[in-house]
Amino acid sequence: MATRRNSTDDPLAPLTLAVGQEDLLLDRAVQQVVAAARASDADTDVRDLTSDQLQPGTLAELTSPSLFAERKVVIVRNAQDLSADTVKDVKAYLGAPVEEITLVLLHAGGAKGKALLDAARKAGAREVACPKTTKPAERLSFVRSEFRALGRSASPEACQALVDSIGSDLRELASAVSQLVADVEGTIDEAVVGRYYTGRAEASSFTVADRAVEGRAAEALEALRWSLSTGVAPVLITSALAQGVRAIGKLSSARGGRPADLARELGMPPWKIDRVRQQMRGWTPDGVAVALRAVADADAGVKGGGDDPEYALEKAVVAVARAARSGR
Repeated sequence: MATRRNSTDDPLAPLTLAVGQEDLLLDRAVQQVVAAARASDADTDVRDLTSDQLQPGTLAELTSPSLFAERKVVIVRNAQDLSADTVKDVKAYLGAPVEEITLVLLHAGGAKGKALLDAARKAGAREVACPKTTKPAERLSFVRSEFRALGRSASPEACQALVDSIGSDLRELASAVSQLVADVEGTIDEAVVGRYYTGRAEASSFTVADRAVEGRAAEALEALRWSLSTGVAPVLITSALAQGVRAIGKLSSARGGRPADLARELGMPPWKIDRVRQQMRGWTPDGVAVALRAVADADAGVKGGGDDPEYALEKAVVAVARAARSGR
């Protein structure tokens, strides 16, 4: 097992403090630590807890010595909401952290829970800023950094067009960048973004998929027609439909549990677990199978296997919406 480095830039530092209210950045801060820990030790034990689950004495139990000296990551979300007695436990732990254990505190910042925030910083925490992006310039900077991180070039006009089309949701912006990088060779320009994303952000491919898997056929078809009329690429819609149906299938066959546990098991962020749980009412295993076949047929149709891509998409949306109501 690798020896822990002492640099505050090291994801395996004894304490990582992720501060802010941007969910995507908070999730990425956690994922970075977990990935580093599992790269060092594939059997790393990850415990992901909400503030109400970390009761007085719980941290001591989680950080007690193991017979096998296994690496462990303990994640505490909404640390600003911890009880006074639990904060005392955390402060005491910060004074004598346990080797091979990484504690990750997610804190909203601000006045609430500031004593814990100050204590973590005084203890030399590795800090990751996760501020809410409230200004257009910040979202533009985020898009540029996403392209750079993926090793691709995008023109300034393309980045601006993407922000204008998608809106303020960083998750959708990150997903859009990933989609463009996967589909387009060379420098990504404004014309490419226009073909994929021009139109109302609320009528994106994700909206079409969400309405379909919720069984709301009329609304899904309306969003589909608007998306197509404003230039959204059909392949993005079939991709979103497939993702939505697969998420229903994965969650319906998973063991019950907290969103954080299911998120680790299924490879989804916790916020998506909550959304899919609401969407999966009315779905049956047979319905998932039927919907996946319909989406696969539509995907073939929009990629050249059919004469009318729009009809193929409409047919798939109706089939998915009907499947969503098969168990009601």
